[in-house]
Amino acid sequence: MARLPRLTVAGYPHHVIQRGNNRQAIVKTDADREVLLDLLGENAKKHQVAINAYVLMDNHFHLLLTPETGDGVPLMMQAVGRRYVRYFNDRHQRTGTLWEGRYKSTLIQTDRYLLACMAYLDLNPVRAGMVADPGQHAWSSHRHFMGQTNDRRITPHALYWALGNTPFAREAAYTELVRAGLAMDEQKAITQATLQGWALGDADFVDELQKRTPRRITKARAGRPTGAVENND
Repeated sequence: MARLPRLTVAGYPHHVIQRGNNRQAIVKTDADREVLLDLLGENAKKHQVAINAYVLMDNHFHLLLTPETGDGVPLMMQAVGRRYVRYFNDRHQRTGTLWEGRYKSTLIQTDRYLLACMAYLDLNPVRAGMVADPGQHAWSSHRHFMGQTNDRRITPHALYWALGNTPFAREAAYTELVRAGLAMDEQKAITQATLQGWALGDADFVDELQKRTPRRITKARAGRPTGAVENND
């Protein structure tokens, strides 16, 4: 069966995951991390994509992106992927592929899942056992939203601004949101939707979104096709 094209629609947040091939490291030094982040920031700006949040892990990274055009995310990811592999192979005297195939992505319902997805990214290093608190991981957007750094690559989403009328109020509200964590079913829903490439949202959101794209955005329901004739033999 042919692969479905990725689901990308302008103006909606997209959760993106890119993994290293065979779970190998995609960064080995802090210099690698800086190069990768700079490439993400440079190409996001070039292709009119807002980086709402991110986290770099040793063998993969997550992004929360809102594109202004339908092809902004794929163009950005293609450019970053090619340039970073060239850098990484030259820097570490290696050859061959670095990525585990195509990046994975899902389009999410903003009001229901955007802040949850931000917390999901921030808590990834905690779930992996790398740190006890997301603020201890230097390579994510968490410190930016805590007011501890000023990351020029980040474009905070309007829902983050709506958390409070002052920087202190927003930072405190977001800190509490991350501290509360995610319910297991919410965490699972974000993971599965991203890996499978289906839209993540309630029924009304999915129905409305389907009107904007010819690409099927949810998994087909199990069962026989309509009009199938039962055979009792």
